[in-house]
Amino acid sequence: MPVVKRVPCTGTAAQIGIVHLGLGAFHRAHQAVYLQRHLNRHGDSEWGVCSANLRSNRTLVEQMREQDGRYHVAEYRDREQVTLREIGVLRQALYVGEGGEELEQLLQRMAAPQTRIVTLTVTEKGYCLSPSSGQLRREDPTIAHDIAHPHTPRSAPGIVLEALRRRRAEGVPAFTVLCCDNMPDNGQRTRQAVSALAALQDEALAQWVEQQVAFPSCMVDRIVPAMDDESFRRLAQQLDCHDRAAVVCESFSQWVIEDHFPLGRPDWEVEGVQMVDDVRPFETMKLRMLNGSHSLLAYVGLLAGHESVFEAVSDVRLARLIARYMAEEATPTLDMPAGIDLSAYAHDLQARFANDSLQHRLRQIAMDGSQKLPQRWLLGAQQLLDQGRDIDCTALGIAAWILYCTQPLPGRAAHVVDDPLSATFADLAGRSEGASRVDAVLDLHEVFPPQLSARPAFRDAVHRAYGALTRDGVDSLLHALAASN
Repeated sequence: MPVVKRVPCTGTAAQIGIVHLGLGAFHRAHQAVYLQRHLNRHGDSEWGVCSANLRSNRTLVEQMREQDGRYHVAEYRDREQVTLREIGVLRQALYVGEGGEELEQLLQRMAAPQTRIVTLTVTEKGYCLSPSSGQLRREDPTIAHDIAHPHTPRSAPGIVLEALRRRRAEGVPAFTVLCCDNMPDNGQRTRQAVSALAALQDEALAQWVEQQVAFPSCMVDRIVPAMDDESFRRLAQQLDCHDRAAVVCESFSQWVIEDHFPLGRPDWEVEGVQMVDDVRPFETMKLRMLNGSHSLLAYVGLLAGHESVFEAVSDVRLARLIARYMAEEATPTLDMPAGIDLSAYAHDLQARFANDSLQHRLRQIAMDGSQKLPQRWLLGAQQLLDQGRDIDCTALGIAAWILYCTQPLPGRAAHVVDDPLSATFADLAGRSEGASRVDAVLDLHEVFPPQLSARPAFRDAVHRAYGALTRDGVDSLLHALAASN
């Protein structure tokens, strides 16, 4: 049984100052924890939170209401040490859903003068931007709806924009919009989504957004596996925690934020947040080192028969693959501030992946690959090719992703591809095979920038990796890569 340190919720969030879109596990285990620390230290706070789910998981919203917004976060250092935190900073939970049931309550809360910050964790696809170009996807059904019906929005950018429209009409200063999703330049990309939608609705509003709304960037880092029945059973047995809204995560946590909040903010730096002038180096480091390694583990690890990150990195061949990827294909693309030791960061990542107290499912990481690959691998691949370097590990990851998306996994009866382009992958699988299938996927401009997919060196590397996987199998290829180290 682990040694448990229990940290109760103290103090009262007397006022809601932050609205969060995306009441998921990561928000509850990351941003809410920092705000809870702030609340515990001050005893009371004007930075209480209203969180809303926009499309799914009404059950969680109802659970949070039944528990008066309180839940627990179990932070595992390893199997022997865990901190159990009670979180009470959430003062209101809303569910919008497809029917827009509580949309008006959410918009009123966002438009209220007391709301000074709006944060988001809606995943990369929630911003309705093309992964390769970064432009607003006007053909997205929710964006098409929001263009036609701006006052009853369905998309995250549309909800943010309608709340800003109401504040402008009432003469209320704009809240700050803080994206907490894993995207490069996530503040600028969020600005692009909101501003582009505004330009399609109201040019004067679009100009006001550009001039008045702050969109700082941030980098977030904490491994938060999806909860399942086994997770809740372990919490009950080991920690005597019978909370169906609880979240399990690692003890490590990092938050780096661009310090631009015109209406004020909590003193996050006291709680360990790094407030900086430029987040981009930290964003890129995390996306390519941690997230890029995670995706490589997911697609290659699933082909090798593994189910979790811990199980995958316990395979010495995959551990060597990840070490090689970080050293030879991620690190050379990074330009970090003085004092950042990328070798030490890579070593720490390997240790975090090997945390045996977490059951981080590879299928969870594999979701929405078409949205994730451009930021995690493709931009770096362009830099590597420009430098005359090899992209063997990245090419293997892309080839494994293509296999994962277009054919059943070996030894598994059921295989569902959870991706916005799943129908496209199914169509490609039905009318192509072998090299022609690879070419068809690489020609998907929604994923692969033309300036990269047109490069012979890039296509050749992916073709070689795909051919080796389909001809020799993943085990043979992993042995060959390990032998070449």
